[in-house]
Amino acid sequence: MQKDLLDIKIEKSWKKQLDLEFSSSWFVELAAFIKTQQDSGKNIYPDTKHIFKAFDATPFNQVKVVVLGQDPYHGPGQAAGLCFSVPAQVKNPPSLVNIFKEIESETGQASVAKVTYDGDLTCWAEQGVLLLNSSLTVEHGKAGSHAGKGWDKLTDAAISKLSDNRDDLVFMLWGNFARGKKILIDSEKHMILEAPHPSPLSAHRGFFGCNHFISCNEYLEQHHIPQIIW
Repeated sequence: MQKDLLDIKIEKSWKKQLDLEFSSSWFVELAAFIKTQQDSGKNIYPDTKHIFKAFDATPFNQVKVVVLGQDPYHGPGQAAGLCFSVPAQVKNPPSLVNIFKEIESETGQASVAKVTYDGDLTCWAEQGVLLLNSSLTVEHGKAGSHAGKGWDKLTDAAISKLSDNRDDLVFMLWGNFARGKKILIDSEKHMILEAPHPSPLSAHRGFFGCNHFISCNEYLEQHHIPQIIW
């Protein structure tokens, strides 16, 4: 049985950063909307226990890199709370396939997340990569179905908090939607990497060859921050 969104706990450092958002009237309305959707028998992804996984897996002060997605995968068994990631044993979606292709092209080696974890990007999250979708839930088969319901207020606040209160982060903005979040980020304090989305529709227009994974690690090294093992 799904738990009510208001009963879900979130990692304590993020809870502190986002406390005003969680106590707002719009978040109460968002939680009520999700519950109504669930109670009506609609399949909502991911499972409630995974909705805040991006925050739980990467505490606020451990974030080194931010990868922004739009909303969770909307097929059965795909979404588990981290953008672009799928659980092990689930077929890698096309965008993730292209991400892995770019990593191998840049580094000359297959991604550890592909070889060892079969598409589960938790290993990146645990190294400090915040894999954050703008909307944290979606209805089965309906991409973008929970956009504009309030999630963007929470996730925009998270991006702003990182920009304001942390230094020397790398923000990877892929596609026009993610690039629209650039206004939330202080480019004087952080590195912003922009490219087309890795989806098959746009990857050949500049995602392939973007060199983001190498550029990210070079920036981290320059600032004496441990690099990411992609």
